[in-house]
Amino acid sequence: MTATADIQTTVPAISAEERAARLTTAGAAWAERIEADRSSAHLTYAVTGEGAGSVATTVRAGKHTFIVDEPAALAGDDAGTSPVEYALGALAGCQVVVYRLYAQQLGITFDEITIKAEADLDAARLFGADESVRAGFSEVRLDIQLSGPETDERYEELRQAVDAHCPVLDIVQNPTPVKTTVTRA
Repeated sequence: MTATADIQTTVPAISAEERAARLTTAGAAWAERIEADRSSAHLTYAVTGEGAGSVATTVRAGKHTFIVDEPAALAGDDAGTSPVEYALGALAGCQVVVYRLYAQQLGITFDEITIKAEADLDAARLFGADESVRAGFSEVRLDIQLSGPETDERYEELRQAVDAHCPVLDIVQNPTPVKTTVTRA
């Protein structure tokens, strides 16, 4: 595997009406599928990562490939976004999806959404200098900016629905069991 990846850099434009129709159709299809067979809601996601360069990883996720790397200060070549930035990006991306989904479901209108995800990390644990701090984020902050005609109360209702249903937010907020095995190739 090489250290380069074909990266999609543009997202197709879509109108608000097209988005609403797609969200409604997908929501109805999933509701019908789950009602018919509850186990159909059980999904498994998988990615494969292979080391490249100094500390980079080429990640394959379905038909997509991307590079995860570190800046030079962390022994990387800065060929891609860092793992912790991808984690924040996953959170921001999932929030956008769930905001749009629940806005449609609750009849709450917004025009644009921008999410800034910011987190603090103490690298002392990473480098073995202080085992008393977390290796991961000590705090994550989300700044959600919505433009639209609704009241602050309606947008708060939407935020509460998103907080209760966002899969990546749940992953970040709650312990998830991880099973690790190491095998020789």
